[in-house]
Amino acid sequence: MTPVTAVLAVFLPVLMIAVFAFTSVATWADARRREREAFYRNETLKKIAEAPGAGADTALAIIREQDRIGLRQRVDGQRLGGIVCIGVGAGLMIFLWAIAARPVYLVGLIPLFVGIALLVHVGTSAAKD
Repeated sequence: MTPVTAVLAVFLPVLMIAVFAFTSVATWADARRREREAFYRNETLKKIAEAPGAGADTALAIIREQDRIGLRQRVDGQRLGGIVCIGVGAGLMIFLWAIAARPVYLVGLIPLFVGIALLVHVGTSAAKD
């Protein structure tokens, strides 16, 4: 066994363990953060709802506004995903057309049509909401 392969034989498993350990800790920390945010949001809404006067109406208005913002972010994310897929499909078609003599470039139609489907879905679902 050469020294290079010995170093790689030790380095690669250590690297994999480090990557998966970091990923698990990062996932756990993100889950805890989301849990805390949800708890604080619910406590705040509970206090607003229990306030005298129009507290319940204010709490409902806040919940509706948060739902509206979440829906808008989701629709914007899907729209961006569709645009990116269309760009990837067009770029792949141009690239494969330039390097291949056969009609291999038609493979680029797959992400192109996925992007179009995402944009159509966003357009039709946004019309319903």
